[in-house]
Amino acid sequence: MEEMTKPRILNGIAIASEIKAEVAAEVQALVRRGIVPGLAVILVGEVPASQIYVRSKVKTCGELGIFSEMLTPPESITTTEMLALVSELNARDDIDGILIQLPLPKHVDTKRLLEAVSPDKDVDGFHPVNVGRLQSGQPGLAPCTPAGIMEILRRSNLPVAGQNAVVVGRSDIVGKPSAMMLVNASATVTICHSKTADLAKFTQSADILVAAIGRPGFVSADMVKPGATLIDVGINRITDSADVEEFFPGDAERAATLAKRGSVVVGDIHPAAFARAGAYTPVPGGVGALTIAMLMQNTVTAAKLRRGISTEKR
Repeated sequence: MEEMTKPRILNGIAIASEIKAEVAAEVQALVRRGIVPGLAVILVGEVPASQIYVRSKVKTCGELGIFSEMLTPPESITTTEMLALVSELNARDDIDGILIQLPLPKHVDTKRLLEAVSPDKDVDGFHPVNVGRLQSGQPGLAPCTPAGIMEILRRSNLPVAGQNAVVVGRSDIVGKPSAMMLVNASATVTICHSKTADLAKFTQSADILVAAIGRPGFVSADMVKPGATLIDVGINRITDSADVEEFFPGDAERAATLAKRGSVVVGDIHPAAFARAGAYTPVPGGVGALTIAMLMQNTVTAAKLRRGISTEKR
């Protein structure tokens, strides 16, 4: 029997570093023209996970020379007050990007707020105008995680045009925009989800398989085409030692992590499937590492688009 070649690990951390270095150079070029890209982040209430993530975004802005402002209204803020805050930021010329950290408190109308952000400052790429721009292939601001997926494929010299791509998950944040970007890059795309009958029939034909369904180890090894490129978007925390042993049998390092931290991270693809892949993104250290880098890129892109400066890469 022919021995399979060892799969390539697609290092998201290294690719994110590359992108950040490029963004820093773009920022310097703008600064020489008297333009400092600016990002405003709105963080409502005291959500520890969101606070850590937002601090990381602000820190990265500082490292790359992007001006950042963090707004921390109390949990009791109303939708009307939030809309007024967004309106102020829309009007400010020193702010190129507005990011509303989700989730928001239940009493706040998230949809209204996201749609209130000016499409030209919507660095998350969630506004219906930017969704439309993405669909019609116009320049605009694309959601950060799907944009990161495309950068991993491009910078790893993995073919996309003419490939069968299957996206498992249909969220507005990852699944749908990932599928649209793959279509725009000339892949043949199938979107699957929790109601798809005989899911394995589709995943087994995928040259590129994007798993973004939010279920730990959901895509098993027998669902994967040998030699496929596996893009694992899932970040699931498992807290049970039996689950850790099931996903990572005999892995002393992960067992120690569980004992120390009380949880271990696993993606949406079962780790056993990676042995069958041609290339794959690890969890952690894969797609997740790109999200903040792409947010920084979107902030610089927004700064350029707002001023009529070309966003073409040389």
